[in-house]
Amino acid sequence: GGQLSQPPDGPGPLPGHGGGVPPPLRRGGVNKILTIEASGIGIACVTAQVFGCPALFAKKSKTKNLDGEVFTAQVESFTHGGSYTVMVSKKFLGPGDRVLILDDFLAKGNALAGLVSIVEQSGASLAGCGIAIEKGFQEGGRRLRDRGVRVESLAVIERMDGREIVFRGE
Repeated sequence: GGQLSQPPDGPGPLPGHGGGVPPPLRRGGVNKILTIEASGIGIACVTAQVFGCPALFAKKSKTKNLDGEVFTAQVESFTHGGSYTVMVSKKFLGPGDRVLILDDFLAKGNALAGLVSIVEQSGASLAGCGIAIEKGFQEGGRRLRDRGVRVESLAVIERMDGREIVFRGE
């Protein structure tokens, strides 16, 4: 995985939005934001600006620009119907880091579990996981919370059918 640097004079986050991070996760000494390519990268970059720290992303395939040693985790994709290895370069993550994992959707929780494994392998501490939309009717959030992982979601879909989406709390 790589590190995304922030442009020094780039656009700031939207005022009052906190980068889309649920309020309970906006503190705690976070110094690295971690996501998985590709859909989480935008959320991670905006949040990294808010936190003033680097955004890292786990790559789904080894490329020429990913050299040296890497932390890896096997991830089964419900959406794509297969499994793959995600990886983050060891030069970007280590015991002195406090990591916030971010992703756009949480359903089965396999991608998030893979990122949690990478944080654990690195010796870094996990501040928690921030999710834009959680599918509350699938088991991913419950499985991670049962393992003691802090998971906070901006919105939770309680149920959905062909015509209606019902959010928790409606």
